[in-house]
Amino acid sequence: MNTNTTANTATGLQSLSISQRLIAGALALMLGLTLLVGTGFAGDYRLHNGAHDTRHAMGFPCH
Repeated sequence: MNTNTTANTATGLQSLSISQRLIAGALALMLGLTLLVGTGFAGDYRLHNGAHDTRHAMGFPCH
């Protein structure tokens, strides 16, 4: 990996204000919860079962 790229990325992250970081974190959390809840309550059994099996494979307790 190029050290200039790493330095530029770190500088870019440091230039974000706290409120911008909180907004980005809140949006990421909302997206993640939407995906989790959306697949958990999906009407199509194949989507629900696929998400269920994936949770078990990753060791995530779901019941």
